[in-house]
Amino acid sequence: MDSGPTVAPTEASLRRALKRAADGRAVDTDEAVALLTARGGPLDELLAIAGAIRDAGLRDAGRPGVVTYSKKVFIPLTRLCRDRCHYCTFATVPHRLPAAYLDRDEVLAIAREGAAQGCKEALFTLGDRPEERWPAARQWLDERGYDSTLDYVRACAVAVLEETGLLPHLNPGVLSWAELQRLKPVAPSMGMMLETTATRLWSEPGGPHYGSPDKEPAVRLRVLDDAGRVGVPFTTGLLIGIGETLAERVDALFAIRRTHREYGHIQEVIVQNFRAKPDTAMRGMPDAELHDLAATVAVARVLLGPGARIQAPPNLIAGEFDLLLRAGIDDWGGVSPVTPDHVNPERPWPQIEELASRTAAAGFTLRERLTIYPEYVRRGDPWLDPRIGPHVRALSDPATGLAVETAMPVGRPWQEPEDAYVPGGRTDLHSTIDTTGRTEDRRGDFDSVYGDWAQLAAHVDEGAAALRAGGGAAQRLPADLLAGLRLASENPAALLEPRHEAATMALFAADGTALDELCRLADDVRRSAVGDDVTYVVNRNINFSNVCYVGCRFCAFAQRERDADAFRLSVEQVADRAEEAWQAGATEVCMQGGIDPKLPVTVYADIVRAVKARVPGMHVHAYSPMEIVTAAAKAGVSVRDWLTQLRDAGLDTIPGTAAEILDDDVRWVLTKGKLPAATWVEVVSTAHELGIRSSSTMMYGHVDHPGQWLGHFRVLAGVQDRTGGFTEFVALPFVHTNAPIYLAGIARPGPTWRENRVVHAMARLLLHGRIDNIQCSWVKLGDEGTVEMLRGGCNDLGGTLMEETISRMAGSDNGSARTVAQLEAIAAAAGRPARRRTTAYGHAG
Repeated sequence: MDSGPTVAPTEASLRRALKRAADGRAVDTDEAVALLTARGGPLDELLAIAGAIRDAGLRDAGRPGVVTYSKKVFIPLTRLCRDRCHYCTFATVPHRLPAAYLDRDEVLAIAREGAAQGCKEALFTLGDRPEERWPAARQWLDERGYDSTLDYVRACAVAVLEETGLLPHLNPGVLSWAELQRLKPVAPSMGMMLETTATRLWSEPGGPHYGSPDKEPAVRLRVLDDAGRVGVPFTTGLLIGIGETLAERVDALFAIRRTHREYGHIQEVIVQNFRAKPDTAMRGMPDAELHDLAATVAVARVLLGPGARIQAPPNLIAGEFDLLLRAGIDDWGGVSPVTPDHVNPERPWPQIEELASRTAAAGFTLRERLTIYPEYVRRGDPWLDPRIGPHVRALSDPATGLAVETAMPVGRPWQEPEDAYVPGGRTDLHSTIDTTGRTEDRRGDFDSVYGDWAQLAAHVDEGAAALRAGGGAAQRLPADLLAGLRLASENPAALLEPRHEAATMALFAADGTALDELCRLADDVRRSAVGDDVTYVVNRNINFSNVCYVGCRFCAFAQRERDADAFRLSVEQVADRAEEAWQAGATEVCMQGGIDPKLPVTVYADIVRAVKARVPGMHVHAYSPMEIVTAAAKAGVSVRDWLTQLRDAGLDTIPGTAAEILDDDVRWVLTKGKLPAATWVEVVSTAHELGIRSSSTMMYGHVDHPGQWLGHFRVLAGVQDRTGGFTEFVALPFVHTNAPIYLAGIARPGPTWRENRVVHAMARLLLHGRIDNIQCSWVKLGDEGTVEMLRGGCNDLGGTLMEETISRMAGSDNGSARTVAQLEAIAAAAGRPARRRTTAYGHAG
């Protein structure tokens, strides 16, 4: 946000804002700004309102009157940074340090001293990606075999867990979705201060963040969202008094509220006051005034509500403990009896005994917590990786989630518990889905696992309004339609080019006789490209687990571990099903599962090896890009190394599912926590480079629009131009019946019949010369619909499947299997010969 001139709040506007806050009514931006100006009697009134909201939240949490803190050690892993924040004394230059990084032994020495004194948190603080600015940092990492600072952070976190039992809290700065995935298994929590949403403080010369690429507000807001998507208990907050306006300060609070409502992951909000430091560019700037800090804390409490955990660092408040407690904080943050605050070294932490005494004097009880807040400790999955679960449980009270204050950290192996993944549950779902069906139309945590539905609906409405404003829904001109049909006839692949976008979008809107002509042209292109044969593969789908906590809002397949329809198969059971399929004539097994947090990281390769051992000739087509990237992150290896291991185990090809729409604006509405579009592209491209081919897919008809379809096809074309690794394109109509996003009233009820015809025909035309095989899904379209798609550009029916659970759980009523005779009958109904194929579209015997 860049705030323009605002009308100064008046006494009357402040009184109105106080009245609304006292009545528990929503406060808007102007009212929040007015509240920030409160001083004297109005400030006392504001603090009383905020304190009452805090007290209600503590009662709801089952710990009335309890204020928390974390007993920690501070590990300054590196003080080098690629940013140049004008107020920072933590970051320095290489020649002022004995080494670019603390070495592993130094890290463990700090952690061991903390463990000996009963600390339970190891706070890793470091500069952002110093190797990208400082050759000394790059050299230090290279000499020790680390690709990046984040690789070293991960290794040190594991060492601390195993050697000392302290719980790492990681503050490595800006992280991508994939990096958050990689670090989640080694830390119960992470954090990054938002600081401000005022872009001008970053973009304008002289601003406190000028010259600091990681301090761009849009980048930091993306990190907050990605942390929610990955399911990381996350700490963030504001730094006040660095030149932001009151409106900009409020905007930052609203931004934090928005991301937490959508993902539920902000475990703590810190409101920190700027304190000027010598030897910095901002040494002459006045400190943030403490009543300003108190008002900001109180406004944060009013805006974020009783469930928020709000902290003010106790070493930066000049002894005003009572003032901040009145303002509505319920946490003092990390306090160390061992190490200084390396970010504010001139301001020592208070002794824990003094903190307890000052807290008690204000009528509260001080209790120790862990680095991961009690709410997330008690929830467990999906917030805690199974490998750090034992470390957290050893230090926490299962009833409250708070720390057991007398517990002493002890190093424990960082490994997957042997008994975490227990096969069982409704393992006959693949067969009974067609008879008894699913137990309920939605999973039991429908109202929480997918985020805040109202927030999501508002986001979708904003996107639709922007589309209308940009002319995205405008009526297409007849001349554009004629130009599109002419290109479809003469040079169909050219429709992907930006210069022909108007013509292409007109074709996506085609209806009536124009649509009939479009489908006829697509079928002519199909005949020229692949002939008249309708191909199919004899295969079996095997879903080895449907336990998943990613929270994809379109998915009705995923279940919680305790849900009635949840199941997990053993490696042996998967191999049994593959052998049954081979005996029934199958040449392929397609294997995918939920992102099950208790699935051992070794199981993916184990399944492939077991199938190949049982049925050496079976083609193994397995693991979506989402499964691959999350498994690689858990294993601590690159996607390339992980895919190489799977290939060596016997993996033949991968499904190009998890694509949905390769546009992050719609992906984050649809999927909440699934991999970003760029990461999907990285995974399939890497697979292709390793000789592992894949299919490609697009799921449409939910909250998407044709412009996003076109963008999706362009992404696929770009990958194919670089790698040539796609074997086919599969259009997947959205099945809405039991989809959470439809049940919440946000998605439309799947694509129209017109849209089905358009998408399949346009796939044939847009991908011409790149991807020859266009597949239609009998599971989603039914037999009659499939016949129609075969007349409009498609040449492939997919497989017999033998079992199909994902679409059936979503509400598809077209069954879960087809025999060879049934598939050949579909081809015959379209007036075409049928031919059995291999997975890679060779001739099958």
